[in-house]
Amino acid sequence: MDDVSKLMRRHTYVTKTSTSFIYGILVSIAVNFFWTPGHIYSSGITGLAQLLNTISSRALPFTVSTGLGLFLLNIPLFLVAWRGIGREFTIFTIITVFLSSFMIQLLKPVPLTHDPIICAIFGGAVNGFGTGTALKNGISTGGLDILGLVIRDKTGKSIGSINIAFNALIVVAAGFAYGWPYALYSVIGLIVNAKVMDMTYTKQQRMQVMIITNRPNTVIDSVQNHLRRGITIVHNAEGAYQHDAKTILFTVISRYEMGELEEALLESDPNAFASISDSVKILGRFYEPKP
Repeated sequence: MDDVSKLMRRHTYVTKTSTSFIYGILVSIAVNFFWTPGHIYSSGITGLAQLLNTISSRALPFTVSTGLGLFLLNIPLFLVAWRGIGREFTIFTIITVFLSSFMIQLLKPVPLTHDPIICAIFGGAVNGFGTGTALKNGISTGGLDILGLVIRDKTGKSIGSINIAFNALIVVAAGFAYGWPYALYSVIGLIVNAKVMDMTYTKQQRMQVMIITNRPNTVIDSVQNHLRRGITIVHNAEGAYQHDAKTILFTVISRYEMGELEEALLESDPNAFASISDSVKILGRFYEPKP
């Protein structure tokens, strides 16, 4: 059993390291092939590193490259993650940020086009896919992700307002650096980045599930064997067509768990009726795996 556990952990480590490498390549393509030629700023710490590169090249006797700036700006956040989240999480975050910084340095800017709209859209799409893939495989790309996890863990609150304020600062900086049209192009890039990331990383998307069945105990056991989710039972429901006894089950899952839910229902009651809708807001406890 110990050998199996070690093998699974080793497989997890290899998967995470490979994903870190893939993310490093994708973010370097976004920065060097699209954002830099198009004068587009990214969100978060990557955008701040771009801003530092612009300021240093114009006002200082030396230039801080985007890759180097990205790693240096993340160092204080590594310390926060080490103390507030955990060693394994921090180690993989350091690996991911280091590979990202290294690949940004290694791949020199290749201007496929200087059109700012194309650069904003494709840069945002490439980076969003990379970030979503990283998060999907349980690794952090550093930056504000770390603050978000620490604050959520300590207070239960998100840092949505901090993210908005930080990215607004980046957009304003883009306006001052390259002109206000480029600030708007950067906003387009931020929106595309967020949309593609949401399409790729689905664990944060909540869905309300209503299941109507005449085999409630079997369905509950099957669902809870596949998923770690609470279920609310509504007894004494009645079907309008045949007036047979039914039970209604309510639960909330993430979109990432849809496949497991479908498998659980097929195993327990193939005739069950399930209605699934997007859940806009959740109040109360909702289990999320530790990073």
